[in-house]
Parts: sequence; structure tokens; C-alpha cells
Amino acid sequence: MPRLFRSVVAFLFVLISFPVPGLAQDARQNTPGQFDYYVLALSWSPSFCDAAGERAPRQQCGARPYAFVVHGLWPQYEKGFPEFCQVPAPRLDRNLVASMLDLMPAPRLVFHEWDRHGTCSGLAPRGYFENVRKARALVKIPAAYLDVKSHLSVTPDEVEEAFVTANPGMTRDAIAITCDRRRLREVRICINKEFGFRECPEIERRACRREKLDMPPVRGG
Repeated sequence: MPRLFRSVVAFLFVLISFPVPGLAQDARQNTPGQFDYYVLALSWSPSFCDAAGERAPRQQCGARPYAFVVHGLWPQYEKGFPEFCQVPAPRLDRNLVASMLDLMPAPRLVFHEWDRHGTCSGLAPRGYFENVRKARALVKIPAAYLDVKSHLSVTPDEVEEAFVTANPGMTRDAIAITCDRRRLREVRICINKEFGFRECPEIERRACRREKLDMPPVRGG
């Protein structure tokens, strides 16, 4: 067998056996509008600001007391997710960006989420951000996390249970908590295209497994 032929065969075997990161996760990969459900990611803003340190955006991490803010509304496949479905992405109107700052408190975040996730929704910018607002309105934040003035020590189970209790129709299979080494970072909630809660085993599998988490207090509160 010629050496070049053997090398090609060996390369193809490695490629099949060990898929390269970034290869298509779904036959519809990165086709706008072709996805199965959404994940609404709610970020605990004090944790983000603590972790970001000097790199923290001043709009979000200044004196205003942000608690849970919208990180994004992400189209998902049952396995994997699309991203950057239009390059370059359609431009955002500055007035539209400004209108979202009550939920997503940094312009850079709004632009990034549109480029990476919004372009995969199959919607024009205004329609996508209307869905962001609709998804956020669907979720009630538990009373215990509305006005956190001092550090809270919580478990992922406690946070999940609080959200499930506050939101009729939500089950533990529709929510996942993420964390860093010590802080609660996000609550991720799975929502179908009709804006009802739904199960999402893949999101739950990536949830935080730590026993105790810190929830820093809101800033400037």
C-alpha cells in the first residue's frame, strides 16, 4: 500500500473516531429558524461582576442594584445548539439596543447575544428581542432573591426548588443551575417555541454539582 494512501486512510480513521470540536452537532446546524427549543439564561449579576473584576462593564457593575439579569435567549437542538447563523449579522438599531437595557444591562451584551444566538432564531432583530422580553416575563423570580442585601449560602437544589415553587408548570427537569468554583452564576430555564416550560436533559446534565454556593449581594442596594 503506497505510503501516501496509508496516511490518508489513517487520517480519515482518526477524524471519524475523534470528531473535531466545531463540526456540525445537528443536520440543521446553523440554519436560521431551525431549532427545537429555547434556553433563557438568567445571570446573577453580582456574581458576574465579582468574577469580572476590573474588566466588569460599568453599565452593569456600577451602583445600580442589578440582581438576576437576562444573559440571553438561546435556540437549542435536542443535542447541541446553533450559533452565529448569519455572518455578518444584520445590524441592530441603536434605539432597539437601548430599549433592552432594562433586561440586559450592557449594550455590548445585547450586540453579542444577537450576533451569536439571535441570528439563529430566524427572526428579525425586533422579533427576536420581543421574544427575549416575552420569555423573561414568563419567569417569576422567587421572593428570596429579589433584594439580596448580604451574602447568601445556597445549594443548587434550593435555588431550583425556589424557582419551581414560584413558577407553576415548571419542573425540576426544565431548569439548571450553573456555577464557578464558589459562586452561583446562572439559572437556565428551558422554554418551548410556544413559550411554555419544557424538559431539557442535555442542559440539566451540564448543571452545577457543587454542594454549597455563594450568592453575593446586589451592588448599591
